Amino acid sequence: MRSLRKGTSPEYQEEFRAFVTGSQGHLRRSAYVLCGDWHFAEDLVQTAYQRIFRAWQRVRLVDMPDAYARRVVYRCYLDSRKWQREAASIEALIDRPVQEGDAAMRLTILAALAELAPRTRAVVALRYWEDQSVEQTAAALGMSPGTVKSMSARGLAQLRERLGDFASLLPDSVETR
Repeated sequence: MRSLRKGTSPEYQEEFRAFVTGSQGHLRRSAYVLCGDWHFAEDLVQTAYQRIFRAWQRVRLVDMPDAYARRVVYRCYLDSRKWQREAASIEALIDRPVQEGDAAMRLTILAALAELAPRTRAVVALRYWEDQSVEQTAAALGMSPGTVKSMSARGLAQLRERLGDFASLLPDSVETR
């Protein structure tokens, strides 16, 4: 990480570095689920860290700074989709070796997720990848709980259509938790 903001105390900077070190892996994986590209996921996380650092004085006092960081990553993803409409290519989806039996399933699921509209994809990722409640997802994305429920149902239905044999991996219905 490049040098932090000029004029901040070493303790303040070290506290932020510790936060980044502890949260980076999970945020990067979450960003990857959203965008399907490891490089773009890293960019999303770095952009999120820039935004978080600007507000670190307040964020560090929050009970759950990791949840706040996750919310910022999702917002960065949605902001980026407003400006960038192309989807990640299938070739860029996996950049590490996987077990042979899992490769087809992963590629199929990631390709199906990539076909969802950005907001629907964000809802599905928060609800089923991050295991967030309807209310938590609504708060993170700035939408009503009813919108989250309908987008979850619509997103799961679209995934079922696209997944074929792998559709059994999806939840049976949209719970209201």
